[in-house]
Amino acid sequence: MMTSLKTLYLRRCKLDGRIPTAQGFLNLKNLEFLDLSSNTLNNSIFQTMGLCDLHHLQVLYINDNNLSGILPPSLANLTSLQRLHLSYNHFTIPMSLSPLYNLSKLKYFDGSGNEIYAEEDYQNLNPKFQLEYLSLSGPGQDAGAFPKFLYHQFSLQSLDLTNIQIKGEFPNWLIENNTYLQVLHLENCSLSGPFLLPKNSHVNLSFLSISMNHFQGQIPSEIRARLPGLNILFMSDNGFNGSIPFSLGNISSLQWLDLSNNILQGQIPGWIGKMSSLEFLNLSGNNFSGCLPPRFGTSSNLRYVYLSRNKLQGPIAMTFYDSSKISALDLSHNNLTGTIPEWIDRLFNLRFLLLSYNNLEGEIPIQLSRLDQLTVIDLSHNHLSGNIISWMMHTHPFPSDGYVSSSQQSFEFTTKNVSLSYRGSIIQYFTGIDFSFNNFTGEIPPEIGNLSMIKALNLSHNSLTGPIPPTFWNLKEIESLDLSYNKLDGEIPPRLTELFSLEVFSVAHNNLSGKIPARVAQFATFDESCYKDNPFLCGEPLPKICGAAMPSSPTPTSTNNEGNSGFMDMEVFYVTFLVTYIMVLLVIGAVLYINSYWRRAWFHFIEVCINNCYYFLVDNLPILSKFGFS
Repeated sequence: MMTSLKTLYLRRCKLDGRIPTAQGFLNLKNLEFLDLSSNTLNNSIFQTMGLCDLHHLQVLYINDNNLSGILPPSLANLTSLQRLHLSYNHFTIPMSLSPLYNLSKLKYFDGSGNEIYAEEDYQNLNPKFQLEYLSLSGPGQDAGAFPKFLYHQFSLQSLDLTNIQIKGEFPNWLIENNTYLQVLHLENCSLSGPFLLPKNSHVNLSFLSISMNHFQGQIPSEIRARLPGLNILFMSDNGFNGSIPFSLGNISSLQWLDLSNNILQGQIPGWIGKMSSLEFLNLSGNNFSGCLPPRFGTSSNLRYVYLSRNKLQGPIAMTFYDSSKISALDLSHNNLTGTIPEWIDRLFNLRFLLLSYNNLEGEIPIQLSRLDQLTVIDLSHNHLSGNIISWMMHTHPFPSDGYVSSSQQSFEFTTKNVSLSYRGSIIQYFTGIDFSFNNFTGEIPPEIGNLSMIKALNLSHNSLTGPIPPTFWNLKEIESLDLSYNKLDGEIPPRLTELFSLEVFSVAHNNLSGKIPARVAQFATFDESCYKDNPFLCGEPLPKICGAAMPSSPTPTSTNNEGNSGFMDMEVFYVTFLVTYIMVLLVIGAVLYINSYWRRAWFHFIEVCINNCYYFLVDNLPILSKFGFS
């Protein structure tokens, strides 16, 4: 009854184990397109359902199921097959693709997410197919070497061998043999040696990723001549050294450039700012020195700038062609000096601002409070001072910018007392503030308590005073809250126990008083170290038991970034001593002025002291000169 059916979609139909029909596919002899993806089907679809008897089938999607074992030999019966999607099952697929050699019309094969293994090429057979698309990316299997069948492919347009441990040198022959090749993924393939370019110009290659390998040497200066059509170039996590070749700046179509985590050095070239199509620039984790690039004058599409973990110096002096497009600015882990520039508010669509581990000083400019799109701000480990400004951060997830954008964006942020690298789609949902290890003073703005979606807040190692804002109980999504090493006073707000996502909490080394909140929910997991060196705190988990004798308004204690000086505030001591000394001198002067008898006696005493000192020196000076004291 359905013998004339040509297209059948059964994607995400919760099919379990086998097809729920008595005849299976036996009556669908003219079927050309079949989509069974995203179900929980098992190998019975090959054995009893007649799937491999569909001789007119051209497209088959059976990805994202529970299929396992070796590729069924019966797949060779699908002689009309052009597209085969087997990704994300539990197959063991030979790197040679030998079970598919007879499928002469096969153009597209996706076997990613399965177990890829090296198979001996004991038969000198060449496949009948000429693939246009091939993906065998996997979870890190050792494949030995490039399979021989690839040497006989001349129509490839896209090749993805990510995480396949192939070893050897860069396969420039792949580019030379496949003149239509547009996309080449060779991330984490254990490739080594120099980066070998094709001998002739290859204008069609637009996407090249060779990150996370062991390439060494300099980036070839002929890269623009040989690969002039590049839109995306990822070369991170290798051993490239030297400087960035000038010819790279002449690739007018280049939009995404990632050279991070290499050994590149010298100054960041000024022509970087003249790449008109550039959207993404990542030069982090190298040995670049000198000043920041002053201008991105013609980079009208620039959105992401990552320059962290270098040796850059000088002030933050940068201008952008279109400041409104900048979404991420990471200048952390350098030697930058000066203040946070007042022009920062021109980047009004900025989402990530990371300036940690520099030598910045001064106060936070009020202009920073106008950046209401920020989701992550890290100013830690600088010499900033003044009050912490309050503003409303953006706490809703941002829409994804596509696969390339989400996979390459990354930043480091300390949360839960650990420096973590956030990468990929998770950064759309992460919100955090880190102002730790500075010299901030004043009270914590209560408006911070309105950031209900924030995940991490670190204000430790400053000189903040006043109470912990009661509004902090609104931080329902917070996972890490560190207020330690400040001069906070008052009680810990009892409603903080309603923060059910809180995993790391510390108010140690402050002047807090009163009873610790009830040990319920997450607070039952926090030990004594979270509260230590607050002399007037009591209750579990501290050994001090709360009682009626506990003072309600303790004398402030000194708590700073280096440690605790007991119950005495040294700043108060120095001021008190100076005032007392001045008062004593004033009282003595007033008494001598009013009472003439004491005044004469005082002057007589001074005169006697001066005469005694004079005659002592006259009598003893000749004796001292004999011993060389002249």
